Amino acid sequence: MPKMMTAKMQMPERTKVAFPLFISLAALALWLLLRLALWLEVGPEELGLANSAGSFVLGSWFDLATLAYLICPWLIISSLLPNRLRASRTGHILRWSAAWLVVATLLFGVVSEFVFWQEFTTRFNFIALDYLIYTNEVIGNIKESYPVGWIFTGLAVFASLAIWVSSCYIRFDDTPRNWRQRLRLATLALALPFSSTLLSNIEQAELIHNTYAAELSGNGLFGLAAAMRRNDLDYNRFYATIPQDEADAALANVGVKRTSDMRLIQVKSEDKRSQGPFNKRPKNVVLITVESLSASYVGAYGNTENLTPRLDKLAQEGLKFERMFATGTRTIRGLEALSLGTPPIPGQAIVRRPGNDHLGTIGEYLEIQGYATEFIYGGYGYFDNMNAYFRGNDFKVIDRTDFDKKSIAMENVWGVADESLFDNALLSLDKAASGQRPFFVQIMTTSNHRPFTFPDGHIDLPQGRRKGAVKYTDYAIGRFIEQAKSKPWFEDTLFVIVADHCASVAGKTKLPVAKYHIPMIFYAPALVKPGVYSRLVSQIDVPPTLLDLLGVAGSEHFFGQNMFTDTDIAPRAFISNYQSLGYYKNDQLIVLSPKQSVEAYRINPVTFEAEAIEVDRQLVKEAVAYYQTASNAYKNGYLKELPVVASSSVIRSQQHIN
Repeated sequence: MPKMMTAKMQMPERTKVAFPLFISLAALALWLLLRLALWLEVGPEELGLANSAGSFVLGSWFDLATLAYLICPWLIISSLLPNRLRASRTGHILRWSAAWLVVATLLFGVVSEFVFWQEFTTRFNFIALDYLIYTNEVIGNIKESYPVGWIFTGLAVFASLAIWVSSCYIRFDDTPRNWRQRLRLATLALALPFSSTLLSNIEQAELIHNTYAAELSGNGLFGLAAAMRRNDLDYNRFYATIPQDEADAALANVGVKRTSDMRLIQVKSEDKRSQGPFNKRPKNVVLITVESLSASYVGAYGNTENLTPRLDKLAQEGLKFERMFATGTRTIRGLEALSLGTPPIPGQAIVRRPGNDHLGTIGEYLEIQGYATEFIYGGYGYFDNMNAYFRGNDFKVIDRTDFDKKSIAMENVWGVADESLFDNALLSLDKAASGQRPFFVQIMTTSNHRPFTFPDGHIDLPQGRRKGAVKYTDYAIGRFIEQAKSKPWFEDTLFVIVADHCASVAGKTKLPVAKYHIPMIFYAPALVKPGVYSRLVSQIDVPPTLLDLLGVAGSEHFFGQNMFTDTDIAPRAFISNYQSLGYYKNDQLIVLSPKQSVEAYRINPVTFEAEAIEVDRQLVKEAVAYYQTASNAYKNGYLKELPVVASSSVIRSQQHIN
């Protein structure tokens, strides 16, 4: 018995770690598990062994760089905490409360990033920062899409269990500290973030040339901090440039007729060529911008799941554009391109920037030539600054707050059901037509957006999934067109159906071309014969094409081309995210990135697969010319519409329209 007691007394005590080390290890373990889960979500076959290993190695580096910031508050508090409070019961309770809060917060961050990845296939970035501004929509969207109460309860319980299990291994140092020890802690709290800033940056992810792997290597908090610094990217500072006179010459060589003088001087109403394939000019235009509709979801573009039977029928009866590409990854990029007709400048879209009123938009040019111009949105128009942008550019704005509550079949945080949007749009169109003025109305849908909810009884797919939302939006558009056919203004109206962007932009390269391929249909049975337009086109080509089709002035002031008359010019498209700028031409993609980086890829015209190649200097010059000139034009106020010079041709055109 004495021997047993002696042996028991000699057993080593359980090893304990200081709380800062415990939290550091917990954070690194959770981030590693998150990266592993995201790796499995993507599919190891998309990355390969080398890229997978690189993402985990580089990811550990980013995790350590992030940790260098996160540990600072604890070090600072520890250096300032009075010795009496350190040794008190209150101090002890505060430490354990802080431990629980830190673990719960880390768990919440992991869950949030996983959810964000499922939506955007990226770590926290510029998009996450952008959405934080609109807490009502974002939080409401999350509530309607996920069981938030159960998630928070689970996180709280799991954090409590983790602290309880780990309590035997955590050591809180409550011994008195002298000024030298406090100084060392404060110095360490300053040195760690300084070293992290000096030694790590988000560009290091570019060491991995597979975009999936590069995104996996990131740390969400690290990426979010980088996005805060890069909301606005100055083109001339961060990207490849050429002298502006060379840029102007390069643009002239590719048919860009735009000048800094944005006044209306002449029209082309008497030029029959500007009508393209139309047997007569449309009097009105209804531009339906469809939320997040990738071409890959549409049967007319190859999908075999019967998600879009009505759009497929419209494509057969109208003019289907086979190779249309979105300029960006957000709704505001699509709205910018379809109204302003400018290549996407880096950073924030112009819709969200200051000084974006009275620009040379299609709305400005049509309104001063006698058109009723409206923007109708199924959500709250203050989101992404839509109301201010369109009102500032001579559109009458109508959003969900203007709809009669009795007209709304269903709504979620993101917007009213698309059928209710179109019902209200019909009322506006009837009113506009009764005013004896031609009209241009842009309608922006919302149902094909998470939480993907819609009225029951219309389609054969369940709510809560994108495919169901796609099919419901297809139903709503088809229903709207059928109702419009009974209207006296129908035969004189061109319906343009086009997506704002794709449902996902994830891919192996920075700018996967296939993830920017969107549908566009011109539908006007009395005006244009059914057909397929197979040339490459961009969203920025829509405004000048529509102005020429209507026979009014302004098309020469856009960066885009008339898709029907500028056929002697080699087609091209622009694709981008907030940082990388793509120029797609001759089956090659030029990618301009910060630090004056230029890359080139050969694009398979059928599969859109990319292969890295040597850069074509002429294509690089054209790409730089477009993006540099567009960025400087906005910066210097050259996108502003100036007062009209009312030439006789303009007056004749207005009389003809009215």
